[in-house]
Amino acid sequence: SNVILIMTSNLPGDPIDFFRPEFINRLDDIVRFRPLAQSDLTHIVDIQLAHLQQRLADRRITLTVSDAAKQRLSEQGYDPQFGARPLKRLIQREIGDRLAVALLDGTVTENSTVVVDLVDDEYAITA
Repeated sequence: SNVILIMTSNLPGDPIDFFRPEFINRLDDIVRFRPLAQSDLTHIVDIQLAHLQQRLADRRITLTVSDAAKQRLSEQGYDPQFGARPLKRLIQREIGDRLAVALLDGTVTENSTVVVDLVDDEYAITA
């Protein structure tokens, strides 16, 4: 039968320098990943925010995030060791959790438009 095997590694260089030619020859392809660029991070921020916007749209709440806030999210949500993995937690903590509190205390209601901006280097949420 056919088998697809995916292997990952954190080799510091070319796999040919670490593995015997017999092993390398058995691999169909080697995919090398490059570090994330700022444009990649901006795109990932947009994707993560779209998930939150969709959840809010189910409650008829519109979420708008300023470019400054998106830029700050992309900076704070990136870690050289872990890439953009911390971004989802950052968006949840800085925006999602605050919106949940605003929903519970009635500051944000259905048919609201919520704006997230950067004010004095802090995320500001207004409804």
